[in-house]
Amino acid sequence: MQLTELSPDVVAVIPHPDFTLTLTFENGEKKKFDMTPYLGSSAWFEELRDWDYFSQARPYLGTVVWTHGQDLCPDTFYLDSVPIE
Repeated sequence: MQLTELSPDVVAVIPHPDFTLTLTFENGEKKKFDMTPYLGSSAWFEELRDWDYFSQARPYLGTVVWTHGQDLCPDTFYLDSVPIE
């Protein structure tokens, strides 16, 4: 999918024990995003391997953030997530 305008903002997030996120976007779409490829990618995301910490995910300024500032670009969440049917 090519992005021709800004991705819709994340307005709700539900973290799951398999380290996926159910995301609701401002346009009403619901998608699932897999965070596992990011968990070992750098020290910055290492903390997300802890379920208690991962489960603190929350929407903020159109993206998903965690307590210590970990986040991804909102476009990544939108473009790389899978629609929930």
